Amino acid sequence: MAKLAMAEVIAALKKTVDPEIGINVVDLGLIYDIRISDSNDLDIKLTMTSPMCPVTSVILADVELRLENIPGVGKVNLDLVWEPAWSPEMISEEYRVAMGA
Repeated sequence: MAKLAMAEVIAALKKTVDPEIGINVVDLGLIYDIRISDSNDLDIKLTMTSPMCPVTSVILADVELRLENIPGVGKVNLDLVWEPAWSPEMISEEYRVAMGA
C-alpha cells in the first residue's frame, strides 16, 4: 500500500469551505496538525473560529467525508481542540490580502 501524500490530504481539506466565511478550512487556519500513519490512518487536529460556531457539525462532517473519500485512506480521526484559540491572523496571507487585512 502506498503512503498517502500530504498534498492529497491538504487538497481534500481545501474542499471544505466554512459556509459563514466562504474560505476553506486550510486557508482559514483551522487545521492545526495532520498526521498520516504508515497504514494511512489520518489524525487531524483542528479548531473552529469560535466554540459557539453554529456550523461546527457541518464542517466536521464535511471534513470527515472528504478525507474518507481519498483513495487508500484508513481511519479518520478528527480532534477538535480550542487551544490555541483561533484568531484572524491564522488566515493565510493570500486570503488576508484579498480581504484587505
